[in-house]
Amino acid sequence: MFSRCYTALITPFKDHEIDLESLEKLVEFQIAGGVSGILAVGTTGESPTLTWEEHNEVIRFVVEKCKGKCQSIAGTGSNSTQETMESTEHAVHMGADAALLVDPYYNGPSSLEIRQEYVAPVAKRFPQIQIIPYVIPGRTGTQLLPEDLAMLHKQFANMNAVKEATGSIENMRRTRECCGDDFTILSGDDDKTFAMMTDPAIKASGVISVASNIAPKGVQDMTAMLKEGDRAEGERLMAALKPLFEIVTVKTQEETPYGTVSCRARNPLATKTLMAILGMPAGLCRQPLGKMTRKGIDVVLEAGRMVWEKNPEILAPIANFFDVDIEARLYDESALAELTYDQY
Repeated sequence: MFSRCYTALITPFKDHEIDLESLEKLVEFQIAGGVSGILAVGTTGESPTLTWEEHNEVIRFVVEKCKGKCQSIAGTGSNSTQETMESTEHAVHMGADAALLVDPYYNGPSSLEIRQEYVAPVAKRFPQIQIIPYVIPGRTGTQLLPEDLAMLHKQFANMNAVKEATGSIENMRRTRECCGDDFTILSGDDDKTFAMMTDPAIKASGVISVASNIAPKGVQDMTAMLKEGDRAEGERLMAALKPLFEIVTVKTQEETPYGTVSCRARNPLATKTLMAILGMPAGLCRQPLGKMTRKGIDVVLEAGRMVWEKNPEILAPIANFFDVDIEARLYDESALAELTYDQY
């Protein structure tokens, strides 16, 4: 049911409010790029800082724009089952194709509890929508295990897929072993999609992608080639996209009056920054996410320039759709001031 590329869409802001005009342009850009579907209000969409009213509005807007054009996935998970129930009910009412349920963060229930007290009640109450658990222990501090996934898959007809972002190849292989061949594994990490789709013990069907905010056609084409068995072309596209995959999180070493510290710009900060540099209507992140350091900006610029110089066809759709001069924007640093801190 789910294959190839699903874009974990960023949420554009203007003056700290959701910018629906820009959101519409971004959705249209994704559809023009041929993606299989769009995820509204995942963590890339800054779901932790949206009110539930904003959350529901973005889901409504994206689902309506996707109808008849591509699939829609609503990010309805939280660390409260009751809130997740209410959000999923809204997604069902809007007509979303699936609901993405991130493992409950911070309160960190066990895998048993995630299965019995979180995913199962939602899957049971809403059999008309596909439920996709999102397993990302690095962000949540907990994990729905492959064994519990398999029990959910066996119990509920609408529990047939997972967004896998554990970073563990062995966990992915165990998921396939437990859940069987009729279960869909979607990559949750752009830089691991190729390995996951070509490993016969994983057999991932595609990716819920961050990089496809910038390169929807490129990521869709890569996953399509791999699904069709054209490994050589898939690998070529993977190499062309790799600089974008590598900036989902940007790590730098920064100097302070008290010595050197590590700084990590986490998703979606770097992606939104590059989108803004390229002339896409992304806006800034919502606090407490802020801006990047100059060293971080340099990493983002290097990635964008590398793609443009070696594989300009990856970024060309941006130029055509948004009517911007990619090269000029990548090499004119006059607009970077508002995207970076003056100093650490």
